[in-house]
Amino acid sequence: MDSRIEKVIENLRINNMEGIYAENIEDVRNIVKNMLFDNCVITAGGSVSVKESGVWDIINDDKYNFLDRAKPGITDEEQQEAFKAHIGCDFFFCSSNAVTEKGELVNVDGFSNRVSAISFGPKKVIMIVGKNKIVKNINEGLLRVKKIAAPKNVLRFGIDTPCAKLGHCVSLEKCENPDFADGCKVKGRICASYLISSYQKIKNRITVIICNEELGY
Repeated sequence: MDSRIEKVIENLRINNMEGIYAENIEDVRNIVKNMLFDNCVITAGGSVSVKESGVWDIINDDKYNFLDRAKPGITDEEQQEAFKAHIGCDFFFCSSNAVTEKGELVNVDGFSNRVSAISFGPKKVIMIVGKNKIVKNINEGLLRVKKIAAPKNVLRFGIDTPCAKLGHCVSLEKCENPDFADGCKVKGRICASYLISSYQKIKNRITVIICNEELGY
């Protein structure tokens, strides 16, 4: 195991979160399969990492009760019900925008459904994280959002924001290290709610599976 990943996993455990190492995406899938049980209720964020790892295909199996907020033809009401189902569901799957060497989770949302589920609601939060998302500290994690995660996600969703055109947050035009929540003020902004998870009151409620491959943005 890479020494940096080992350090992150050790610090996640100190922070009352479970850190699990996966050598590749096949390992990730096997770890997830061993966690799930028949008829468990599953919800998920719109994570590229979950899809690239193949975990999305696993949780879509008929033997699980997966409430897919993005299934074809879903109505607005059905989507809202899927969001509400985060409360009390057995598993919530997502990724993290960044994980620091100190075992802290850095996440930024537009509608806040993901950060709210990470902080409260689901019995278990399972994060699929590629090694590319490991950063030194919280500040580096926020810069990762402004330089990588946000610009790539707005392009994925076809949202017209300054970062879609610039390839980075407009706040970086002012200075190299903008304030925590600096950004654009346009309607399509996806960096609206910021969450730093530094410790869990419920031991191992959050499990971070760190894959020794690059995944997602």
